[in-house]
Amino acid sequence: MMNQIILVGRVAQSPELHVTENGITKSELVLAVPRSFKNTDGEYETDFFDCILWTVVAEAANEYVKVGDVVGVKGRVQTRMIEKEDGTKYKKVEIIAERVTFLSSKSSKDSAVEIS
Repeated sequence: MMNQIILVGRVAQSPELHVTENGITKSELVLAVPRSFKNTDGEYETDFFDCILWTVVAEAANEYVKVGDVVGVKGRVQTRMIEKEDGTKYKKVEIIAERVTFLSSKSSKDSAVEIS
């Protein structure tokens, strides 16, 4: 069995660095990935993925990744149940990023850099 995913897209929401109660750094970003086919209206739709980054990957992404940058994310898919205040539950799907590759930036023309 295998749970592995590779996504390439634009950063739709810049990473926000947090420190957990245990002192571990965590960051979250939203990655916009256009679909490779058109819908019935002839338009390309885009999927938005919540990506969770930990420790060194989280710190590097927080420092270097901005909205509009193209990045590659390699990791795994995770689901968890969330309970709202009104008692309703829903399943949240997240990408746990193990590696982030910075492919291009709007502000510079640096070559690809990989953080893992």
